[in-house]
Amino acid sequence: MSVVDIAKPADTEAAAPAKKGGKKKLLVVVLLVALLGGGGGYWFLLKPSGEPKAPEPGAVVTLEPIQVNLTDGHYLRIGIALQASKDAGEEVDGSKALDATIETFSGRSMDELGRGAMREKLRKVLEHRLDEAYEGEVIGVYFTDFVTQ
Repeated sequence: MSVVDIAKPADTEAAAPAKKGGKKKLLVVVLLVALLGGGGGYWFLLKPSGEPKAPEPGAVVTLEPIQVNLTDGHYLRIGIALQASKDAGEEVDGSKALDATIETFSGRSMDELGRGAMREKLRKVLEHRLDEAYEGEVIGVYFTDFVTQ
């Protein structure tokens, strides 16, 4: 055996593990590309939209006006209409809305209700209470009657 023959088998043994490691690296790279491609596909095709869609308006339910006691012996006659969502159906039970209206407006002063900015603020408070009471079935509230005396 010559020195060259002895060196060749060692080179062959050293080259074999390098090829095995290359296959492992290739496999890892292919798996990473597949995972990233799948994640990217999900992100662009199936991701949920950023903003939820606004509910479609349904029927408007007008409730009979009620009288609410204010401070100093005054009262408020208030009528409201509820904008129901399309999913709520044709009829919305008005008892929760009337209760929330009484709770929101009773005990206020006439001066407080006479200011437009405060009236709008109280409308927002009422809308929030109705949203909680009806769990999204009511999407808007309108004043049909608003008289203080």
